[in-house]
Amino acid sequence: MARILIIDDDEAIRRMLRFRLKERYEILDTASPEEGLLLALKEKPDAVFVDLMMPGHTGFEVCQTLAGLSFTQLIPVFVVSGAPRAIYKDFCDALGARGYFEKPIDFNLLQSCLEGILSQERENRRREARVRLRVGLKLRGRDTKENPFEILTFTEDVSSRGFACGLNAALGRNAVVEVFLWIPTAHRYTGEARLAWVKYPEKPEQMCGFEFLGNPVEWIF
Repeated sequence: MARILIIDDDEAIRRMLRFRLKERYEILDTASPEEGLLLALKEKPDAVFVDLMMPGHTGFEVCQTLAGLSFTQLIPVFVVSGAPRAIYKDFCDALGARGYFEKPIDFNLLQSCLEGILSQERENRRREARVRLRVGLKLRGRDTKENPFEILTFTEDVSSRGFACGLNAALGRNAVVEVFLWIPTAHRYTGEARLAWVKYPEKPEQMCGFEFLGNPVEWIF
């Protein structure tokens, strides 16, 4: 059974999340951000839910710390907060959060998102180790209407054979793109990669996973 860690100083929210999720997941919870970080290191949960506005350390600091530690950087973090989504979501995404749910919580959406990401994480772990790392890339290819595109983006995680990133171009199944490392002074050609999966295709910038065709010419591993 997957293990979920909830970090929120609001006892009612923790109780509600525990009640709604306890049939499918083992639940750990705490009101303390400091204790939450210790639990994440000790218990290695499969996902973390964190509030933003808490005394002591904020949820922003929790997200940043979890993403920066090698022992916890692969754990998906979800923000569950009363703070406005429109103001904070992009910033939380940049800190590594995998979802943002504004209170009152849409539990159907939360459970669907959680299960989708945990399923993908389990598949990734079976296939090869992945590292959460922000790397600049340029992708070049053709969309579903055969229109050429060239997009600058950042990875969400990487492996020796592929990467995940946000992409605002619609791609067909098994679409192939040219990949370039995006560095301040140049774009270094890395190789071709095939679209392996897409999350949230209805969003303006969906999350896409790519696998290299053959060995990449230049890559971070």
